[in-house]
Amino acid sequence: MKRRNFIQNSTRAGIAFSLLGVYACKQGKKKETTDSEMPEETPVAPEQLFKLSLAQWSINQMIRNDGVDPYTFAEKAKAWGFTGLEYVSGLYYKELEKDNFSEAAMKAFVDKCNAESEKHGLENVLIMIDGQGDLAASDAAVRKEAVENHYKWVDAASAMGCHSIRVNLNGTQEQEAWTKASVDGLTQLATYAKDKNVNIIVENHGGLSSNGAMLAGIMKEVGMDNCGTLPDFGNFCIKREDGSYYESKCIEEYDKYQGVTELMLYAKAVSAKSYDFDAEGNESKIDYAKMIQIVKDSGYTGYIGVEYEGNVLSEEEGIIATKNLLSKLLDLSA
Repeated sequence: MKRRNFIQNSTRAGIAFSLLGVYACKQGKKKETTDSEMPEETPVAPEQLFKLSLAQWSINQMIRNDGVDPYTFAEKAKAWGFTGLEYVSGLYYKELEKDNFSEAAMKAFVDKCNAESEKHGLENVLIMIDGQGDLAASDAAVRKEAVENHYKWVDAASAMGCHSIRVNLNGTQEQEAWTKASVDGLTQLATYAKDKNVNIIVENHGGLSSNGAMLAGIMKEVGMDNCGTLPDFGNFCIKREDGSYYESKCIEEYDKYQGVTELMLYAKAVSAKSYDFDAEGNESKIDYAKMIQIVKDSGYTGYIGVEYEGNVLSEEEGIIATKNLLSKLLDLSA
């Protein structure tokens, strides 16, 4: 996860080669070069290409069910060996809604988060925003209200040094109307966020947003440097039995590997979703080695976020298992 402009595959490939120490030929008169004159390649260590952040949703049960203070997030992430923090807005709503998200309440949230991240030496990476209205609503007035509801979170992200806020594209589920509304909602919000150096990133998070090709098409149509995607290794259910985004049984699912491949072209962050693990420590529902290769092949560098969402291991055990698997596949020190 990182602050960077939207780039096409060709540009990403160039960046990747540059990072791996491939030298461009100098312009000018062609000259034969002997082996002894060839510059030595300087490989870049994996830890310089990738870092691990923790998605706060991984501890949502601790916070919502066990009464853990959400402001202990940085302390816990530090203890588990992470360097970056991905906040979840909804885990603070109990406090913020009491003051109707007032300027003072939002400032207190920002100040507390900054104090904790600084205390533990961690980087604020992004904030995941939920429950602030439908950015893909078919009604323009409803959509505009949702856009404006997100402004305070753009301001908070900017004040915290986060590179992005993650938003959802909930709203109409009629394909043509969804595309039109999504482009408009994202363009409005990204325009507001542009001068604040904040990216607006969309996760495949249910409904049409879990159709990789369609979401990639939205990004292409918006065409703004600070609008991109947050590919999630899971979350590719397009249709559920009861028509909801998240709750009931999935009856239509998009191919996760195809979807991540399509979304990596526009990725400004990556979410390594996990559910369960086998005896060898491999994720049992997702081919992590394949996913990580897709990420690497795209030319992406920066933060990869751990988001454990299983119910077999405890939250702490699942977080550590996911981190260990990523560390192994990325050749990072676990």
